[in-house]
This record gives sequence, structure tokens and C-alpha cells, in this order.
Amino acid sequence: MILVDTSALVPFFRGTDTDAARCLATALQHDIPVFFTPVVVQELLQGARNEKEWATLRRHLARQALVNPTDPLATHRRAARIYLDCRRRGLTIRSTIDCFVAQLALEHDLTVLQDDRDYQVIRAVRALKLLP
Repeated sequence: MILVDTSALVPFFRGTDTDAARCLATALQHDIPVFFTPVVVQELLQGARNEKEWATLRRHLARQALVNPTDPLATHRRAARIYLDCRRRGLTIRSTIDCFVAQLALEHDLTVLQDDRDYQVIRAVRALKLLP
């Protein structure tokens, strides 16, 4: 099962040929379960260029399966710990949202479909499964 990050969804929706976009297309063609997080939905909607695109995205995203934390405070604490553990090793995380998405994936045993170097950095401190 796959947790899809914004970095994979944006090129997919734009029709940009990236490894992550191709991987998502393949997963959808083979009915592999894919999940989003509410914060990824927010990021995608924030990127809408106009009302028509907003409405199209909103309709599409409303039909997607979501993954939420079982214990939100504990999840955010663990995500913050990922950030701290990376920083203590001299590794830079650019987005706290990526720490949150990674922590959700770890909690729900999901593989993150992404195209973002933050996840490679996080994998240095956590056993995070990544695609592509």
C-alpha cells in the first residue's frame, strides 16, 4: 500500500513525465491501494491556479482514501523527533510536512511514493519504505 506525497502528485496531475508520476500511474492501473493525507490534500488545493482547477482537484481528492494519525499528538511528536534526529546527524530536512508524512507511513506500514530528497534524508534515521 502506498502513501502518496505531493511531490509525486503534482507532476502526475500536470502530465509531467517523472519516475514518481509513472509509478503512480502504474499503481492506479493495477489497482494498488493508494492513500493521501489531509495535509497533502491541502498542499494540492493551495496550488490550484484558478476556480476551475480548484473545483476539479477538490472533486477528485474527495474520492481518495485518507490516512490520519491514530493519536495526532503522538504522531506530531514522533515527526518532530525525526526532524531532530536528522539535525543531530547534520542532515537538513526542508519541510516539517515531510516528517509528518514519513511518520504516518511508518505508523501505518505504508510505502511513500515521492520525488523529494527530504525522504532520502529521513531514511538515514528511520526504516522508511520509499518509491520509486
